Amino acid sequence: MTTDSQHLDHVWRKFCAALAECGEILARPETPTTPLDQAEGLRYLSRLTRTALNMLVDSADPDFPRLFLLCDDKIKIGADNPDNLYQQCVISPQREYRITGKRNSVPYFSIGSKANRYAIDGTMASTGEIEFAQMEFGPDGAFEIIVSRQPKPGNWLPLADDSSLLIVRQTFDDKRTQVAADVAIERIGDGPAVPALLTPETIERQLLSAAQWVRGTTGTFANWSQWFKATPNRFHEADQSTWYRAGGDPNIWYAHLYYELQPGEALVIESPVPECRMWNFQIDNWWMESLDHVHQKVWINNSQARYEPDGSVVVVCADTDPGFGNWVDLAGHRAGTALWRWIGAESTPTPNIRVVSL
Repeated sequence: MTTDSQHLDHVWRKFCAALAECGEILARPETPTTPLDQAEGLRYLSRLTRTALNMLVDSADPDFPRLFLLCDDKIKIGADNPDNLYQQCVISPQREYRITGKRNSVPYFSIGSKANRYAIDGTMASTGEIEFAQMEFGPDGAFEIIVSRQPKPGNWLPLADDSSLLIVRQTFDDKRTQVAADVAIERIGDGPAVPALLTPETIERQLLSAAQWVRGTTGTFANWSQWFKATPNRFHEADQSTWYRAGGDPNIWYAHLYYELQPGEALVIESPVPECRMWNFQIDNWWMESLDHVHQKVWINNSQARYEPDGSVVVVCADTDPGFGNWVDLAGHRAGTALWRWIGAESTPTPNIRVVSL
């Protein structure tokens, strides 16, 4: 311990200046300028800052792994699924970890190891995946997963040389009645007994990394929105590897769209339903945030939907319930993004879209 001291206000100013630069996303020529879109953009920046500080400051030590919620009912990123519980954990490929838990009644659960490069190039490529269908459980539903670069017996989640993050996805048919899996993580093997004391160099690096993560994340999804906008009111048919490189689950087929509607218009989506474990559809804003799924019906899933006599499904995105199909509330938005998911599907039909006047 040294008695030398140095004021660090310049570090805070540097962090704030870097964070301020993230605001350029609001001023892009392609960014919508409606009061709603711009206000949501400001809120989005504040939300991303909150989760970036949690991830890269308070939960950043891979020797003492800490599961935290990346998204919740307020913090929303990259077309977050209203049916999901998202947890993350910062890890190091130089360490090994043990995940323990109990499956309870959540129907879909997966853990992926990722190379988190959102702050660099907007990617989060998978370096290993495991889900319930691949796992062994005790009689009471208990499980243990070893996370490491070298293969291990039993439930094993691979790491690569560039793995830096774990993502836990739990997907529900009904969050009100189904119980999330219990999940805990610990480092095993070599490593310090207690966390190191904080240094000026460490906190400066963490703060600046948080600001860069906010900039990289906003840039990635604004670029996607601009991309989708070029072909409005139809699903964007990109190779699925595009979404997997950004952190998507390889068991899920994703179809994004950009919707653009005049007052009185609605988006009608029709699709056959293949054999699949689950499916859902959600409406998002320009920033690719899910809308308020606590207070408004802004999504639909396989267990909520009413089906047509032939087994197909009709979803109608409108300001009010149109009286046919499955209503999804536009929640005051005339334009934005949306996402359809087939989870564990035998086939992946692209739903048909048409715009109607109500």
